[in-house]
Amino acid sequence: MKNYIKEDDPFIVPTEDLKLIQEHFGNVSNKYPHCSISRMEIPPRWNEPYQSPEFDEFILMNSGCILVFIDGEKVEVKEGESFLAKKGGRVKYTNPFDFPAIYWSICMPPFSLDTVHREKKFGSLLD
Repeated sequence: MKNYIKEDDPFIVPTEDLKLIQEHFGNVSNKYPHCSISRMEIPPRWNEPYQSPEFDEFILMNSGCILVFIDGEKVEVKEGESFLAKKGGRVKYTNPFDFPAIYWSICMPPFSLDTVHREKKFGSLLD
């Protein structure tokens, strides 16, 4: 048994909102049980519903910036910066800007539709 995993063909997570998710490690791509690591491309003017995940989510911004709404606060995360949304908070990620944003997301434990607890209502880009 090898003591490493090399992922050269990340799983493209199907989405309906033009967000590109390339999962390198996690529940879907290779059943890695400890964390999920995904590259995200967020189009301009993109929005998602609030969620209250049962996992910590680390964000490492490659380019552009996003607005994170968490527990009543608004935080701008820019290129070269990082952000940690701790499990149990109410959080939403948006890109209200006119340019795309690219970041890496690391979730511990791995992202799962069963543990993200997404709300159904989207709301606006700025709330």
